[in-house]
Amino acid sequence: MTVHLLGIRHHGPGSARAVATALGEIQPDVVLIEGPPEADKVVELAASDEMEPPVALLAYAVDDSTRAAFWPFAVFSPEWQAIKYALDAGVPVRFCDLPAAQQFASSGGDGRRAMSIDPLATLANAGGYDDPERWWDDVIESRREGAEPFTVIADAMRELRHGEEATGREAQREAYMRTVLRKALREGYERIAVICGAWHVPALEIPLPPATHDQRILKGLPKRKVACTWVPWTHGRLAAASGYGAGITSPGWYHHLFTAPDQITTRWLSKVARVLRAEDLPVSSAHVIEAVRLADTLAALRGRPLAGLSEVTEATRAVLCGGNDVLLDLVTREAVVGELLGSVPVETPQAPVAADLAAQARRLRMKRDATERVIELDLRKPNDLDKSRLLHRLRILGVHWGVPATDERRAQGTFREMWRMTWDPGLEVELVAAGAHGTTVIGAATTVMLRVAGDASTLADVTAALEKSLLADLEDALPELLRGVDTRAAADADVGHLMAALPALARSSRYGDVRGTDTAGLGAVAGRMVSRICAGLGRTVHGLDPDAAAAVQELIDGVQDATALLAEDVRSEWLNTLEGLSDRTSVPPLIRGRLTRLMLDTSRLPDHEVALRLGRSLSPGTPTADAAGYVEGFLAGGGLLLVHDERLLALVDAWLGAIPDDAFVEVLPLLRRTFGTFASPERRSIGTRARALADPAALVVADDNDLDTELAASVLPVVAQLLGVS
Repeated sequence: MTVHLLGIRHHGPGSARAVATALGEIQPDVVLIEGPPEADKVVELAASDEMEPPVALLAYAVDDSTRAAFWPFAVFSPEWQAIKYALDAGVPVRFCDLPAAQQFASSGGDGRRAMSIDPLATLANAGGYDDPERWWDDVIESRREGAEPFTVIADAMRELRHGEEATGREAQREAYMRTVLRKALREGYERIAVICGAWHVPALEIPLPPATHDQRILKGLPKRKVACTWVPWTHGRLAAASGYGAGITSPGWYHHLFTAPDQITTRWLSKVARVLRAEDLPVSSAHVIEAVRLADTLAALRGRPLAGLSEVTEATRAVLCGGNDVLLDLVTREAVVGELLGSVPVETPQAPVAADLAAQARRLRMKRDATERVIELDLRKPNDLDKSRLLHRLRILGVHWGVPATDERRAQGTFREMWRMTWDPGLEVELVAAGAHGTTVIGAATTVMLRVAGDASTLADVTAALEKSLLADLEDALPELLRGVDTRAAADADVGHLMAALPALARSSRYGDVRGTDTAGLGAVAGRMVSRICAGLGRTVHGLDPDAAAAVQELIDGVQDATALLAEDVRSEWLNTLEGLSDRTSVPPLIRGRLTRLMLDTSRLPDHEVALRLGRSLSPGTPTADAAGYVEGFLAGGGLLLVHDERLLALVDAWLGAIPDDAFVEVLPLLRRTFGTFASPERRSIGTRARALADPAALVVADDNDLDTELAASVLPVVAQLLGVS
């Protein structure tokens, strides 16, 4: 009997190529692979034509989905090549790492105890390298032919592990690996191949320690019930930057090293050129030729057998990107890392919610894609409406496959939704966790919303849940949520809570009309809430400090927008209340200014009355801070009013000109905040109109070079003070 120990580094093209070659020469009777033994039941699915790496084994505790782990494989992973060899050759393939059932049941230890040396760094230093990653890449990953590396790797690891005893979880893992190896030896297999991390090779060498030694290590380890399946994975998730512990810096590059038949550098830089051309950048064949020459020259000068990632990256930056690091980041994201998404066979076992999602996605023709894309849904189309409902249900479950987006080019409208779609393999765990609430997407989402209805501590929480449920069309949750809104609204004496909760309720009423959902009773509940808000608003706005006034102003704006979606009598009751408060002296200036503006916008006050109030609030006897607050409230929401109403502009202009220097410094931040919210064209028009107040000829557009030096010099002291210079 012969045991062949193939020590590898996870996710390395050179290791993968060497493993495939070695297995073809060894022709083992059984293949043992470092990984969870629970995967033995699903490993044969890897033989399916529908299985396209990158993929991952997902194991999770049945009673606690937060205890889950992934074992990813790319086409250039040595373990994947070993799996494919065994399945193609018809020989048994088993996983030999410590079972996930035991890993999830206890914290174990922190693995191998801290060592006085870094294995890769030590080997790299011995080879004359100051970068361990580059040494491994040169010696192992970039090699395409030559003697097998496993004997040398075993010798090196044996030397490095001399005197290093595994402890904790690492000792348990190696004890279990030896247990599986002993079982294969007892079963009479003549040629056994073991594919494991290079560090473990010395611990698995023959002769093995007595079985009782490993039994003592593994004795008493707790277990829990575990399920295991295959899930799609991405190159981005293989990258070290994603937080994956065994991650690599360049999965796209490693994929290229493993799959390119020849001319590695030329093919790679041609791919980079395609990435840049896709962004409409001028990259010619001459650029590619020059970049290849530069990469090969750098490799030769550095004594490397082949241009590595560092050489092709430098050539890319210098030749193809013209020294532009922003373009280089694009290349890194699109090519060096990449976002290739794998696939698994339809018959792969899935958690119930995940299976339901897969079925719905197929029905709705929603393809999972690791690259972000934006989709637009028209809710008047049944298929698009179903997509919207599914995405909203998933968001309730914490599965953010889609995130609502806005189109700044045009108004979104009631019947239109936009979503940013990106599939992250980590969402598979969230789908497993959703199984605690139900077996289907809609069932699990309904359970979550019903729980919110019972547990929510504030009225706003319940109205927010109601809004989500309407978007997701959770009919079974709506009655309970509606009762919760009505009950809490009747019991809540805090007007601020009612104001915060109303917008979601009003939107829900509108969503019900648009999405074809029965929302009978919503309008009545909202109307009662508005009546209670109106009854208590006078007390709420009385005697507030500036910070509290700003918070209440935001609430008022929210209710103002919400009542536009409700019945006309409800809207009238609200506006009548605002009109009565808009000139009350006990109301803070900020809110009085805002209410006066709302009365003007809704034609509740004539223009001359508004001008009279503004003039009174900006009179010399009014404290500057109060006047500034009134202006901020009045102008909130846009400056077009000052562009089109010369009387109001003149009042504000005169007040600004009369502010004493010391008071101006105090109110400047507030004024800057007010005018800073206006769009640039509005500010420009206001400036032109203000200049015309003193000189009507100023309305004539001046030449950009026609500078009034005397007027410009008058503002220099203020500018210098703002900049902190003398």
